[in-house]
Amino acid sequence: MKLSLCIQTPDVGPTVPVALLSGTLDEKLDKAAKWGADGLELITINPVELDAAALRRSIEAYNLEVSAIASGGMAFATGLTLLHSDPQKAEQAKSRMHDLIAFAAAMGAPIVTIGSFRGKAASVGEGARARLASILREGAQDAAAKGVRLVIEPLNHYENDLINNLNDALAFTEEVGHAALGVLIDTYHATFEESSWTEPFRRAMAAGKLWHVHLGDNNRLPPGRGLVDFAAIVATLREIGYDKYLSAELLPKPDADTAGLETLAYMRPLVES
Repeated sequence: MKLSLCIQTPDVGPTVPVALLSGTLDEKLDKAAKWGADGLELITINPVELDAAALRRSIEAYNLEVSAIASGGMAFATGLTLLHSDPQKAEQAKSRMHDLIAFAAAMGAPIVTIGSFRGKAASVGEGARARLASILREGAQDAAAKGVRLVIEPLNHYENDLINNLNDALAFTEEVGHAALGVLIDTYHATFEESSWTEPFRRAMAAGKLWHVHLGDNNRLPPGRGLVDFAAIVATLREIGYDKYLSAELLPKPDADTAGLETLAYMRPLVES
């Protein structure tokens, strides 16, 4: 297992609520490397504005990988969602999804995350789930052609009205019916919707769909500041053979640097034990 931190890229103007690390891009990379991260999950909203080749060289110069390309800042910073009530904005969002996929391929990132970027069923009404399935089927086809995969993230029912738990996420991947769509489990969201710290990870792995994990305690603070049993989760992940990323997507409290440093310091002994 490897550890990464979510940071936002220079194309993102406003500060995304779950972005970690402060300073310039080079300062963020330096901190992540010094503090023991293996990679970075990049929150971007308009990747065509970025020089992907130069950015990849900068990240690799610090011996870091890109663990994922996150769409989590899209709705917050641009208002674009795949299930937007305005058809023009929904189409713009779909185009942006394909930009994220191309960016992931250019950065050597294995996955693109689909969380709040999907939007809400209430925005479009009847047929929302089928519409999202169609959009992500097209996205998965594009991703597969570029050597990338998509992951759908269950979000708690206070934040979203579509795909709230693992069972629903696995059923949705079956509906989409494409091998390049898997699941991301976020420990924070799971505290609202699941009944076990560990069984969701077992079920997702048994289905062959556990491709990414987000870290956040039950209060969305760094691991160790809440109630989640991360030791049990890591032990389960090791037992089932999960060898991908655990990526910190949490509130930057008490500040963006401390949250990142605390996460790495708390999780590294668990991962290496």
